Amino acid sequence: MSPEELKASLGSGLLSFPVTPFDAAGEFNPAPYAKHLEWLSQFPAKVLFAAGGTGEFFSLAPDEIPAIVAQAKASASSIPIVAGCGYGTRMAIQIAQSAEKAGADGILLLPHYLIDASQEGLYAHVKAVCDSVKIGVMVYNRDNAILRPDTLERLAENCPNLVGFKDGTGQIGLVREVTARLGDRLTYLGGMPTAELFAEAYLGAGFTTYSSAVFNFVPQLACDFYRELRAGNTEYTSSVLKSFFYPFMEIRDRSKGYAVSAIKAGVRLQGFDAGLVRSPLTDLKPNEIEDLRNLIETHS
Repeated sequence: MSPEELKASLGSGLLSFPVTPFDAAGEFNPAPYAKHLEWLSQFPAKVLFAAGGTGEFFSLAPDEIPAIVAQAKASASSIPIVAGCGYGTRMAIQIAQSAEKAGADGILLLPHYLIDASQEGLYAHVKAVCDSVKIGVMVYNRDNAILRPDTLERLAENCPNLVGFKDGTGQIGLVREVTARLGDRLTYLGGMPTAELFAEAYLGAGFTTYSSAVFNFVPQLACDFYRELRAGNTEYTSSVLKSFFYPFMEIRDRSKGYAVSAIKAGVRLQGFDAGLVRSPLTDLKPNEIEDLRNLIETHS
């Protein structure tokens, strides 16, 4: 898939990040991953992100990522697969190139590790990763890797395979300036945790899509919400925000890291052997799992 084809796919509908299942020893478990992806493939997500944030990229060793990408390609062959990528520049290049060899259709470049960096440093980092592969690249704008609009413009001018801008800052003024200045040069993806909570604001800022974590375990609900959001059906979206997403947010906010742990718990509750999260994350407590079970049952 060419970068331009990936860009078109990214902008054409809902996106999602499958969780990465681990076995009892904490190793990648391909069989339940395949089963989960085959189930998700029945629903109209346009791109899936393997080993992304919800897939615990930050807990994976770089040499685990190609196997996860290859399994995703085999199990969801009709859907473009984008691989997570990150850390320092040299490591990010190695991950990007290994994911490309494993069949990834694109790369999502997550924030680099630990330190803050100048705009010039961020520019050099992103450009080096883009230059290292032929597939499309998206940048994830959040935490210590926030790109200013002029930096992003330079990257767009000098990196033909930079096709996407995913935002997790919640800074609507900043992202609106980005969409105003770069227009249709990039596809714009909402990337706040539990993106549906912010989807209306991002839609108003020029973002046509977002990545839905809850698609992992309530895919039909996620697709229905996206469809009605794009149709302007605020009566429906307000109702589902109140009945599902705000209660889910309450569970998610009970402990740090639950934005991932709650998704993995939801996948297990739907019958997929996703295993537990890797440290430093922690899993939901039994009573929290029951609260999530009740929420899923009322929306299935």
